[in-house]
Amino acid sequence: MRYFSGTATYTKQIDAAAAWFHPGAKIVLDLGVVKQIAELAVNGKSVGGILWKPPFRADVTSALKPGANHIEIKVTNLWPNRMIGDAQPGAQKKYTFTDFSFYKASSPLMESGLLRPVSLISIEMQ
Repeated sequence: MRYFSGTATYTKQIDAAAAWFHPGAKIVLDLGVVKQIAELAVNGKSVGGILWKPPFRADVTSALKPGANHIEIKVTNLWPNRMIGDAQPGAQKKYTFTDFSFYKASSPLMESGLLRPVSLISIEMQ
């Protein structure tokens, strides 16, 4: 969404193979590149805390189960995109206010959201 600023929620249902779950296995969810911060829940259980810097990874071993799983990723970006949107000619409504204009209608938008493929990684622990 052009000019969006706030939190976007990504959801995905995945099937986890029973073979992934054995003694010494650790399963990590790698979010790839995130702009700016992310929070992660697997089957309703919060995992990984707030991910705010690379690598955007969380150990999901304790929350993942064999079979169907629900993954929810909340990504929050910064407010420059909304400020740039508010500066557009003909903008019907302004959502932000500052007493100094940091951004203009011609300012480039910032990348935001999940920018690289999300993947599950199995790590064998010794």
